[in-house]
Amino acid sequence: MNTKIASMLLAGAFSLAAFQAAAADKVTLQLKWVTQAQFGGYYVAKDKGFYEEEGLDVEIKPGGPDIAPAQVIAGGGADVVVDWMPSALATREKGVALVNIAQPFKSSGMMLTCLKENHVTGPDDFKGKTLGVWFFGNEYPFLSWMSHLGIPTEGGPDGVTVLKQGFNVDPLIQKQAACISTMTYNEYWQVIDAGISQDDLVNFRYEDQGVATLEDGLYVMEDMLDDPAFRDRMVRFVRASMKGWKYAEENPDEAADIVLENDATGAQTEKHQRRMMAEVARLTAGSNGALDEEDYKRTVATLLGGGSDPVISKEPEGAWTHMITDEALK
Repeated sequence: MNTKIASMLLAGAFSLAAFQAAAADKVTLQLKWVTQAQFGGYYVAKDKGFYEEEGLDVEIKPGGPDIAPAQVIAGGGADVVVDWMPSALATREKGVALVNIAQPFKSSGMMLTCLKENHVTGPDDFKGKTLGVWFFGNEYPFLSWMSHLGIPTEGGPDGVTVLKQGFNVDPLIQKQAACISTMTYNEYWQVIDAGISQDDLVNFRYEDQGVATLEDGLYVMEDMLDDPAFRDRMVRFVRASMKGWKYAEENPDEAADIVLENDATGAQTEKHQRRMMAEVARLTAGSNGALDEEDYKRTVATLLGGGSDPVISKEPEGAWTHMITDEALK
């Protein structure tokens, strides 16, 4: 082959690649938190080309302590966001019409982790104690649980004092709180890594207390679902994302490594991300991406059943749809 023909073929290949890239439909995903294995399925889908196979150019935007996914999508900064259902339903009731289009997480990883030395052996022992609680929408499951227990959150001997917990485990390590909020896949292991033995801890999993609510669902703005082109993009996005999640479940170490490659901060470690991915895989197991209506009803009942101060005041309408997953899972 002469040089001129080779150059023409090479130029043609570059042009085709450029055309394909330009032709790909853009989707922006806003995560609930920073780059970590909690979101492994999306990074896997991007790294393995699953989005590209669906004709999508997906931008994954990490979250952080000052980033509220609902605010981002309401402001037009994302097409789809990852959020917890209590936060999404409370936000919807306040006028930001979020709709759940898929639910990759089947189980809740949320816990309260307490030091045994603080004599907390059951929920009744919370009274009079200081408990660390995350805010920015993460407080709703906790507030609902306390309301179910009939425990005020304004302090006093028959109530609990709520310490606004940063996204770390310092309040427990520094003895500022008897218990703190943790996730099975993240902060709990930070406590262990800080030198506290598992034997010195008592964990109260929300799943075990009957107040578990759905976490890490995919949400869009309701009015966007009126657009057939947007719906088509979301069908392809969900299909590729679930392919990524199932790959991550089956290959957790590889998925964790992919997450690390996408961590621009360099803050994550291989040990922690591999451990996190293994735990997250347990939470996504059993989900094909379609929201289980019974899980939704349980979440709503938990949020409504909060006594005099429920997280939401009425049964939501139109807060979820199978419209996307019905097509994506064909």
